Amino acid sequence: MQTKSPVEVLQHRLDSLPETGANGFVRLSIPCQVENLMGWLNVQSVYPRLYWQSRNVGAIECAALGVVKAFDSLAALDADLAVLAAMGGEQPDYYGGMAFDPGTPGWQHFPGCHFLLPRIELRRQQAGATLSLNLRFDDRCPEAEIAQARACLAALEEEQPLPCLLPHVYQREDHPAQKEWAACVERVTHPDHLSHTPKVVLSRETCLTTSETPNPWALLARWQAGAADCFHFGVQLTPHEAFIGCPPERLYKRKGRHLMTEALAGTTRRGRDAQQDQALADELLADKKNSLENQCVYQQLLTQLEPLSAQVQMSEAHIVKLCSVQHIRRLIHAELHSNVTDQQLLSALPPTPAVGGVPRESALAFIRQHERHQRGWYAGVFGKISHASSELAVTIRCAHIGPEAIRLYAGAGIVAGSQPDEEWRELDTKIADIMSLLGMG
Repeated sequence: MQTKSPVEVLQHRLDSLPETGANGFVRLSIPCQVENLMGWLNVQSVYPRLYWQSRNVGAIECAALGVVKAFDSLAALDADLAVLAAMGGEQPDYYGGMAFDPGTPGWQHFPGCHFLLPRIELRRQQAGATLSLNLRFDDRCPEAEIAQARACLAALEEEQPLPCLLPHVYQREDHPAQKEWAACVERVTHPDHLSHTPKVVLSRETCLTTSETPNPWALLARWQAGAADCFHFGVQLTPHEAFIGCPPERLYKRKGRHLMTEALAGTTRRGRDAQQDQALADELLADKKNSLENQCVYQQLLTQLEPLSAQVQMSEAHIVKLCSVQHIRRLIHAELHSNVTDQQLLSALPPTPAVGGVPRESALAFIRQHERHQRGWYAGVFGKISHASSELAVTIRCAHIGPEAIRLYAGAGIVAGSQPDEEWRELDTKIADIMSLLGMG
């Protein structure tokens, strides 16, 4: 007797749903075998395609396809979370993100805010993989919902190995160029400007043009392999554009009322050997300029969390070692008031001082006036939200991939004592990993 495939089992369970009188949110799940979630995502014809994995050891890998419901505002997402929570039962996960500066023009196919409840989820953890089909019956025609779900299931393809990363020839152009960068750093560090805005995070877009860009999922898989202590994400809202990254920085993780966030700012390179690496780490912790940069971040985070929390605690400064760089980090724990929502957190926390500046509004005003490139979802947020828990990363160490160009982004916190040439070198260090994967290291 031939065993039914996971898709066939889900199709059969879907066919029996009308008799059950399903209501609200319904998730149908079945164990399955999968070797590579990105290899599975890459062959699917359904969009959007999303990938998410937290930086925690043993974190669940999530791949998502299609849309049951999408939200282009935090208010709409919050309202949907509340509706389903009031109905009880199993609660869904919503995936998505926000631009760095949602109210300004951004990337063409990436709204300022976009979260979605996917039609299909594939999750893998150490115990194995699970394929899930998501449905909503509270505000739509049951027959149409089942028909759409059936069509999405029927379109699923078997996993295939990812294509090889082939060498490409790239033409590089930086925006701003180094001379313009130096002039901008000097504006920020002028005493008159520092008197009202002690930190501005300036960014650079490195545009690599080529006849054909590499497969985004193959590139992300290679990048992920060397970025164990980072988050990993990828999103394709349309077939011709992708946004991928391996960011080290958590915006926040919420479990019930407990929230964890962090001040990650202050950077130096890795050493050639363990002795030099430790010496650089010690210098970083003792350095006044980098300590000031980190202090700007944690002070503003504490200020933002105070009205939302009953209690806030912060750890001592310590060093986080990544592949090419080391950062100063302080962990922050908060117990939120009972009525605080993810909408409030996402309205209050981003853009953090680690990617924007201090005070936020005057730093953003400077960035809007002087940065000519569009940050889009670079330095924004990406992650997963549910009623019970949420986790989102700050979208740094990322690549925006189109048909003929890859755009890499890096930023540096400019404070008193910042030197233009040193900050420019820091930008190069921050994109060194992805440049190496592209054969330009």
